[in-house]
Amino acid sequence: MKTNFLFPNSWKIVGWLLFIPGIILVLIGSFLNLSIDDLLQTQVWALYSDPFLGTSGWFEWVENGIADELLTVMVIGGGLLVGFSKMKNEDEMIASLRYESLVWATYLNYGIILFTTLFVFGVAYMNVLIHNLFTLLFFFILRFHYRIYCVSKSADHEE
Repeated sequence: MKTNFLFPNSWKIVGWLLFIPGIILVLIGSFLNLSIDDLLQTQVWALYSDPFLGTSGWFEWVENGIADELLTVMVIGGGLLVGFSKMKNEDEMIASLRYESLVWATYLNYGIILFTTLFVFGVAYMNVLIHNLFTLLFFFILRFHYRIYCVSKSADHEE
């Protein structure tokens, strides 16, 4: 039984177009400490809402800045398409590199979470947890494409 959970290769381009700008905007916002909550204010339907100084509620329309949600969708959606789209020459070796890179990225990501749980506190800790929404995909994509580069480079030297 052959199972294939990968997206078509052509979706990788869409992934890069979402992932790269999303990551850049998230990093700029983080390093410059910019708040994007006031951008793109609109009414959105909320499964659950718990405003800071308001009353919480289920299944209601609320006023919300959606820029952060759009960036999150861009980075996660783009990262999934980049990381899990077939390569043009998808074979067992590529599948093995993909698997190894995903395991490596998972270990690294959870190692960072464990380290910061023990040694970072307060708002900084919450910032690390928020950024960890993206780091697993980021580390996976970096490692996977680096490994593909190394394999293709060694194959070029053998020829």
